[in-house]
Amino acid sequence: MIWNWLRRRPLLVDLGLVALLLFLTIGAATRRGHMAAGIALGILETLPLLWRRQRPLLVVVIVTATALAMTAVGVWLLPLQLGVALYTLAATSGQLVARVAAVVSVASLAIALPLSGRFEFGNEASRIVFLVAAWLLGDSLGSRRAYVREIEQKAERLEREREAETRRATAEEQARIARELHDVVAHALSVIIVQAGAASDVFEHDPRRTREPIQAIDSAARAALSDLRRVLGILHADAEYEPQPSLDRLDSLIERVRATGLKVSVETEGAPRPLPATVDLSAYRIVQEALTNTLKHAQATHVRVHLRYGDDLTIEVRDDGRATVNGNTGGSGLIGMRERVAMLGGSIRVGPMRESGYRVSVQIPTEPDA
Repeated sequence: MIWNWLRRRPLLVDLGLVALLLFLTIGAATRRGHMAAGIALGILETLPLLWRRQRPLLVVVIVTATALAMTAVGVWLLPLQLGVALYTLAATSGQLVARVAAVVSVASLAIALPLSGRFEFGNEASRIVFLVAAWLLGDSLGSRRAYVREIEQKAERLEREREAETRRATAEEQARIARELHDVVAHALSVIIVQAGAASDVFEHDPRRTREPIQAIDSAARAALSDLRRVLGILHADAEYEPQPSLDRLDSLIERVRATGLKVSVETEGAPRPLPATVDLSAYRIVQEALTNTLKHAQATHVRVHLRYGDDLTIEVRDDGRATVNGNTGGSGLIGMRERVAMLGGSIRVGPMRESGYRVSVQIPTEPDA
């Protein structure tokens, strides 16, 4: 607890350390009879330690130069100041320049001590060993801090990647739900609007003929409600809903569209076969969206749906309506079709035909690893 408190107050720690070293230096100078020179150079050697965290390399240079000067005049009292400076440099800097500076500092003192004329092997050797030990301790601590910092950065990076992946998955799921809701609601409302208009047209002349459009509205609304429950059911773990639409249910979709008065013909080429679930659902939705666009925009009288089973599944929907209107809707339905096809690695072509009408042509790979 005390250690954590001190770590949050580095300036206080440095002030205390400098005060302690000044006290020891002045005491050593007094005992050895080097009052003036020892105290002056000792203060000059100690005070730079106040900036050891901000400028560790500069502090090592200053303290080393002062220690060499003290050695030259025979008053180098303590190796503590230089030991602290070397320890700080090793703990905070891992650059090659810092390592070279430390080697030069220790080596210069190891050379200067024998040349000073006051060389005592045991005493001076212990000082050099102390300096080397201080450097090694700082280097070990610096390596440990670097390792911990790298682990923390890696954990933060993994956390950011996990959050980004979560956001991406959420966005994809929201986009999928939005496409499903658009497909369900747009188709159902198109059928309901057309049938309601037909019922309104015949009500004044023959009210009995309104039964068929009303029944079609009821059927479309019930189917849409069922699909909505299925789409929104993913928000509830215990939800029960019908299986996802597939090409097996294409007949009921065609019947609902035919009930609006639009003639729909379906052609199948090749032997129908089971398809991957994503392909099956997307194929159904593409046909549904193409028919919905025809109902809403084309004012067509006939539409042809062609399915071809081969190495790929080919879907083509043609109508005889107004191509310029149908072909430039730019709505979310066409965007949804493009997204579905792109997700499955297929291709899509949409646009007006040369003679008249509008065409949606889609090719989807049916192999799972396509």
